[in-house]
Amino acid sequence: MNSINSEHNQCDEERPEDSDWDLKNVPVLTLEQEKKLWRKIDLRIMPMLSLMYLLAFLDRSNIGNAKLEGLVTQLDLTGDKFNIALPYCLFECPSNLALKAIRPSRWLPMINFVWGVVMYPQLVGVRICLGISEAGLFPGVVYYLTFWYPRYKLQYRIGLFFGAATVAGAFSGLLAFGIGYMGGIEGLEAWSWIFLIEGLATIAIAIISVFVLVDFPETAKFLTPEERAFVLWRKKYDNSSVGEEKNFSTRHIWAAFKDWQIWLHIPVYMSIVGPLNGITLFLPFGYSTPVSQLLTVPPYVAGTITLLVFAHYADELKMRSPFILAGLTMCLIGFSINISAAPNGVKYFGTYIIVMGGYASLPGVVSWLGNNLSGQYKRGVGMPLVMCIGNLSAVASAIVYRQQDEPRFIFGHAFELMFVGIGFTFLPTLVFIYRRINAKRDAAERLAREQGEKVQYSHQELRELGDRAPDFRYTL
Repeated sequence: MNSINSEHNQCDEERPEDSDWDLKNVPVLTLEQEKKLWRKIDLRIMPMLSLMYLLAFLDRSNIGNAKLEGLVTQLDLTGDKFNIALPYCLFECPSNLALKAIRPSRWLPMINFVWGVVMYPQLVGVRICLGISEAGLFPGVVYYLTFWYPRYKLQYRIGLFFGAATVAGAFSGLLAFGIGYMGGIEGLEAWSWIFLIEGLATIAIAIISVFVLVDFPETAKFLTPEERAFVLWRKKYDNSSVGEEKNFSTRHIWAAFKDWQIWLHIPVYMSIVGPLNGITLFLPFGYSTPVSQLLTVPPYVAGTITLLVFAHYADELKMRSPFILAGLTMCLIGFSINISAAPNGVKYFGTYIIVMGGYASLPGVVSWLGNNLSGQYKRGVGMPLVMCIGNLSAVASAIVYRQQDEPRFIFGHAFELMFVGIGFTFLPTLVFIYRRINAKRDAAERLAREQGEKVQYSHQELRELGDRAPDFRYTL
């Protein structure tokens, strides 16, 4: 702990005097020591979060596997009844505020437990309850990770966490394939056993997670006092030289609703989430049920690998939009293949492309907004607001894949291509605006330095400005 890397030197030189800053309380770490610290944090919080989301995704997507095992016939889900059993809820913003107030180590396991105990005798009503309880997990965990990791260490961690969904996609097919042979045991159909076994696993993990999860860096007992101080310092001066606000106010809620970023990120989020949900839940391959279950596995394996590669290089290069654009391009190619009259084998290849592009892009979309919303409370409202409205595209995707359109689903695929087109429109718009604002702030900073002008804002005013502060730079 006796050397200082260049990044730390730069922060020290640019940081103004601050009343709550005490350099003596912050250890100076070498790059190797810092990497070791982040690995220590990763090993403590990421496995449990990933496992929780893996089970969440299993519980959400198992309805597709259950459909193959006779759910539609047994429950007489004719027409659109099957589709409307997949609501995703509008409870994400309140859930994030509850997470901050109740503590992450209590709130996340609690909602995990609630959806685990959900049973399925009345499918539509119970799936709504499942959505209500599960709504807070993804935005909650993403928000939780922003408490721990600096901006350019965030996407890889979101990728590790979200990668559990792609693993779940592969695992659900294998699991459903095995459970399919349990039909008739104890008088239950195979689809009933899918829901029962996966629900019990969720309950067990929820109970364990209460004892494993930690809340915030400042209260983390598995870290030494010096390590806690370093993590807090890295987060506090991650971008702006004055850190973030500490106290909640209702104006943070209105600041999120009025922020132009939110409303431009929503269509970008929709452009990924809509196609992603459509392909994972409703695309058959035209084979027998056991073969169809097994064919879902390889695309998700490829998706997991692509996701981690994208996330690693996005953090390494400190960029988000090029990787999101690459994912949208892959979705465009994949859906173009599937809407065509190509043979099933070629369409199966198209499925690979869609899953790889969609899953690899979503962590980038989420972390991009997290990077550019400054202020933990504004971020806590803004991120789930984007997900809340953006997930309407997932609901739409569930509806547009209609039984009468089988096997080609031309209408559904065309609808997903519309979402991809929306992404190609709004993504460059966001990049243009971010680049323009950054250039203006750079020019103003150079001019002030040349003229010897001093900062005209107090530390508190700069904190309140957040991402509108003159020293804040948007991630591209």
